[in-house]
Amino acid sequence: MGGIFYWVLNMSLSAALVSGVILLLRCIKRIPRRVISVLWLLPLIRLLIPVGLSGKYSLMSFISSFTTRTVTVYEKNPVTLTMTNCIMAADEYFPITYKVNIIEDVMNVGFFVWVTVALALIIAMAIVYFATKKELCDAVGIRDNIYYSGKVNTPAVYGIIKPKIIFPTDQTDKYVLLHEQAHIKRLDNLWRMIAIVTACIHWFNPLVWLFLKLYISDSELACDESVIARLQKTEHKEYALTLLRYTEVKTVYASPFGGAGVRTRIERILSYKKLSVLSVISFTLLILFTAYFLLTNSMGG
Repeated sequence: MGGIFYWVLNMSLSAALVSGVILLLRCIKRIPRRVISVLWLLPLIRLLIPVGLSGKYSLMSFISSFTTRTVTVYEKNPVTLTMTNCIMAADEYFPITYKVNIIEDVMNVGFFVWVTVALALIIAMAIVYFATKKELCDAVGIRDNIYYSGKVNTPAVYGIIKPKIIFPTDQTDKYVLLHEQAHIKRLDNLWRMIAIVTACIHWFNPLVWLFLKLYISDSELACDESVIARLQKTEHKEYALTLLRYTEVKTVYASPFGGAGVRTRIERILSYKKLSVLSVISFTLLILFTAYFLLTNSMGG
């Protein structure tokens, strides 16, 4: 059991390294948040999938000489699957033979603590989700998947399989609808759920919770970009004014219209410029290169 926790720790450390690169890219304002929100999938993959392909020009290759070691899991030409080992506390890995016996004891105890807390968090999140769903089951339909309920104070998308857009009154707004429909099209509630469960699994890593917060914020900005990309330039100000009418609300399983830093969102809305074909190609290449750089493991053993 301690061996499982050993590899979970390695996955968490690898994801933290990968997320550091995303944070650097996030500081470049010219990169659209739609691109950044896609790049956040890379540390998510690191947190959930223990194995990967090896690559010569990868982050793990560059740092392998002093912080990581690659453990081969499966090797058969042309495919080699490896695991990144940041802890490097074992002599053998299948089964794990630790360099010092006390490490095995620590990992065994750590496994039970990790599983207990992770299950507790996931169960708590599930209770919140189903309680919220039950609380809003009496929402009144307006049309299609649009509802209103006096139990919410800002428009938001609730639900994953059959998401509903719920307004606090029976009056809808064009720009709010466009924003919430963009959330549904992007499957933001599903991705948010996966990200939250992943954070519960890696609860012991404080950086994971920071990355979760930043991902949720970036998904709101990406949604804004998806909407204003379809609007006329003259409508951008109207969209920003609509945003100001709603207070900033934070909720776990819903995608609210006012759910991120309002000042930041308005600044990006008013400064938005449509992407050229060249820009789209460049950002697509950036995503592909970054995915290769961050998801492949070191070639070394």
